[in-house]
Amino acid sequence: MRVLILEDEIPAQLQLKRLLNVHYPDAGIAAVLDSVDKAALWLETHKVDLIFMDVELSDGICFELFNRISDMPPVIIITAYEHYALAALKKSAVDYLLKPVGDKEFVTAVEKCRMPMAKPQDLESLGRILTMSQKFKQRFIVKVGDQIIIVKTNDIAYFYSEEKSTYIMTRNGKHYFSDSSLDTIEEQLDPKEFFKLSRNCIASISAISTISKHFNSRLRIELQPPFKHSILVSRVRIPAFMKWIEGDLD
Repeated sequence: MRVLILEDEIPAQLQLKRLLNVHYPDAGIAAVLDSVDKAALWLETHKVDLIFMDVELSDGICFELFNRISDMPPVIIITAYEHYALAALKKSAVDYLLKPVGDKEFVTAVEKCRMPMAKPQDLESLGRILTMSQKFKQRFIVKVGDQIIIVKTNDIAYFYSEEKSTYIMTRNGKHYFSDSSLDTIEEQLDPKEFFKLSRNCIASISAISTISKHFNSRLRIELQPPFKHSILVSRVRIPAFMKWIEGDLD
């Protein structure tokens, strides 16, 4: 069995290598890649039996790969983001595992791929995952001096990171420090309402003020309240961004 690991985080790469070494020592790791573009180019000239794929890669969302490669091998999505479950299944991923991946779940997923006719997850599994993914955070607790303030998610324009710290910007222009990382916050948000525009900004649909074309087929996004830095959506992420803008997440 030849496998491709498509993952941009080194700890996650090492975990997958360990799981394969323990449970499938005869499996050959054909390549370890970290981006959609690299994977698309590599798969044009190489064949594998199975792909382990994270959702958010260094240059965008992994589902773009399904649109660029016509004959995809079985795929196991391994990610921390529950809300990508439906998209993964509609793209015919064989299984969808949430980090951290347990040994038992890993083996079950791989064995499913080794069946002669590997198929996407059944409706029962889909229902279970979707039920989990609907539990989005309704409010955030922040500290300002000796005060504890409740900020409703509906009142938040965007989240951003700066100098290794994370902040909340509300619709009325107030900003607060958050103890959570941007990645952790993203897992707690409704993907219909919030989108990760860049590595340092997650915005609400209501905060999008202006969308304009930019150099190298990218999009420039202006937010309200204004964000202090330029926000550019990469070419690879534009299809997912436009679907989000249009409300087409199915």
